[in-house]
Order: sequence, then structure tokens, then C-alpha cells
Amino acid sequence: MPGGSIYVQQDEKFTGSSPQWWYEKFFREDAKNRQRSRAVKAGVGLVAGLALAFRFDLPWIPVVGLLSAALVAALDWGIVWYNFNATSVWRGRRRGEVITQRKLRRGLNSSGYRILQGRAIRGQASIDHLVIGPGGVWIVDNESWSPDTDIAAYGGRLFFGEKFGSHVAKPLVATADAFAELLGRETGIALSIQPVLAVHCGRLPRGGIVSGEGVTLLKPSLAAKVIKRADRVVLSEEQIELLARTAARELARPVAR
Repeated sequence: MPGGSIYVQQDEKFTGSSPQWWYEKFFREDAKNRQRSRAVKAGVGLVAGLALAFRFDLPWIPVVGLLSAALVAALDWGIVWYNFNATSVWRGRRRGEVITQRKLRRGLNSSGYRILQGRAIRGQASIDHLVIGPGGVWIVDNESWSPDTDIAAYGGRLFFGEKFGSHVAKPLVATADAFAELLGRETGIALSIQPVLAVHCGRLPRGGIVSGEGVTLLKPSLAAKVIKRADRVVLSEEQIELLARTAARELARPVAR
């Protein structure tokens, strides 16, 4: 977020005083319950597989039943792993900016976009990614909330659970305006910058995108798609190159805290 990085692992995350520590503790302690539940589901899969094999007169009926049970167990394990892995940034086990950087590069590098990582105006706020391309300029930052936090917008206002989202949106919008003012002044190109927040943990609405208070929040996997969705070309190749060179020169790399 503007002004600092959420990815510097703080000691309290691992001392037993944080939601992240308790989340991992309960996940480990619940392993036996998950195994019992998986065994029951596999048993149901076995019975269903045998029934289908009998119904359609399939050969190797026991093998079909065992395969069905194994498939159900594997699917259940995959769902549990996916849900737990989805909290890795929130738990401090992975770096959100690294994940988003990889997805941006895969989705945009071949489409004429330039991506600069970790940029800041000296003495002011910093961002994780600056994207410059035919459709305009974006800043992309990364954030995560607890897995049970509902992220939504009502009447144009952002909400994180029951809390207003202005404290998240306003600094990011101000950073986008500051970046636009600096780049416009140095290049002579009139531009606005669109702020985007990649959400690595927390419950977004169906579709994985929500907008409010001047900010678009989305799943990291959708960032490149949303940027490429710009329906008009506003920057030429020469302008993109000039903006990228100016940003590389004028925008410092933030110092990790």
C-alpha cells in the first residue's frame, strides 16, 4: 500500500498473537478431521462408482469403484489445498507483488505494455507496479485481508467487512494523481493514471472484480485482462517509450522497511 509494504514479515504474525498464527494452528489441528471427512467422501465415491459400473455393465467393476473413490479423495484434497494456498500472502508465506508481477508480464509483455516494478516518488508514497501501454497508465498495488472478509461496493463506496474502505482507496487515488502529475510535468503528456488493487486474500464478489471510490479491486489473475480491456488507444509507441524512460529516471525504487 502507499507509504509502505505489507510484505515485510512482522514478528507478531508468528508469535501466537495474530489471526494468521491462529489460522495456521487451527488448520494443522484440524488435519485428522479432514482425513476422516475425506475417508467418508471416498467411501461414498466407492459406492457410487460400483453402482455406476453395475448399472452400465462396465468391466472390472472393483477397479471402477476404487478409481471413483480415489478421484473423490483427490478432488477433496485439491480443494483443501487450494483454499489454504489462497491465504499464503495474508499469512506472510508468499509475496503478493511477485505473484502479480508474473501475471502482468505473462499477460501484457507481448501487447506493447511496459511494466516497472516497485516505484516511488521520493519522500512520498510507493506502489508495486507501474503499467504503461496503448490503453493508458495504471498503478497496481497488492493487499490481502483475512479469508472471511467480504469486499464489496455499495452506492459507490467500498466496504471491507463492516468497515468503510476509504482508508484504502484515498491513499491509492492520491498516489495515482501524484504519479500522473509528475510524469505529465516531465514529459508534457497529459494523462491520468488508473489505480488498481490486486487482492490476494479476502472474498470478492462473483467475477472477482469490484470498483468504488476511484479504485478497482480484483483478483491478481484478472489484472492483465482488465488493463488490456481498454477500448481505445490513447498512447503511441513513442509516448509509451518516453513515459517508461521518464518513470525509470524520476521514480525511485522504494526502500524496504
